[in-house]
Amino acid sequence: VIGHPKYQESKRIAIFLSMPDEVQTEEIIKDIFKQGKECFIPRYKPQSNHMDMLKLSSAEDISSLALTSWNILQPSDDDSTREEALAGGGLDLIFMPGLGFDKKGNRLGRGKGYYDTYLERCMKHPSGKPYTIALAFREQICESVPVTENDVPIDEILYEDC
Repeated sequence: VIGHPKYQESKRIAIFLSMPDEVQTEEIIKDIFKQGKECFIPRYKPQSNHMDMLKLSSAEDISSLALTSWNILQPSDDDSTREEALAGGGLDLIFMPGLGFDKKGNRLGRGKGYYDTYLERCMKHPSGKPYTIALAFREQICESVPVTENDVPIDEILYEDC
């Protein structure tokens, strides 16, 4: 991941804080800060499909985050001090999680549409749609995954031996 040309050229990167069944992102987050890039993480709004990408100040900042009912660390709802990526310069790159992927760039998420809705908002931002890379295990690559008209294809899927 850290040798990827899109990662190398990106300055503003959004990345998920991994759950136990996802590709672990902690080392990537540490590298984002080591290279002087800006790091944004998701804050999901329950009972909706709204998500914001909020800025982390450091890798250690993760330990100050609240645990949601989904067991995901994220900034608390009343945290208004963090920059939202689209309120500033947008994003260059988004690393995305998922349950399954196909080689056409389709992604099966957890069913709420958070990333698809967020990418739609990115397309309206002056900086445009960021490059999207899904981080996957080889076992998550499928012949095809179900899609709807609201699903936004991802640009690239990285997995072991891809």
